[in-house]
Amino acid sequence: METTLVLIKPGGVSRNLIGEICRRIEARGLQITGLELIRAKRETVEAHYGEHKGKGFYEDVVNYLLSGPIVALAVSGENAVKAIRAMMGATNPIDATPGTVRGDLALSIEDNLVHSSSDVEAAKFELGLWFPAGPIRS
Repeated sequence: METTLVLIKPGGVSRNLIGEICRRIEARGLQITGLELIRAKRETVEAHYGEHKGKGFYEDVVNYLLSGPIVALAVSGENAVKAIRAMMGATNPIDATPGTVRGDLALSIEDNLVHSSSDVEAAKFELGLWFPAGPIRS
């Protein structure tokens, strides 16, 4: 069993895609073990994207996540990290395969709707940022 992080970014929230994204996760057989609709704190977002600090896109990514409400999800199941990454699709939606969240629902890399942890270690770190008290269900 693994647990990973999914963030539904402001574009996904404003387009009312929360239900569709959660439906796809649950249809895959994964379990949503934590869910919170929030306005992210700058320090959380900066820590989340800390490895990219100093890169040209860093400020844009941070400001975008702060631009509106987001949904933070803890998702658990067998091979959850890889399963979620496959479900979300390539970071650039133009390169994402049809059938993936980004391939079906997003049009630009700037508003690619979701974030998902890249690997098990990143998931542990990111879950600690977004769910410091731990997921709701285990």
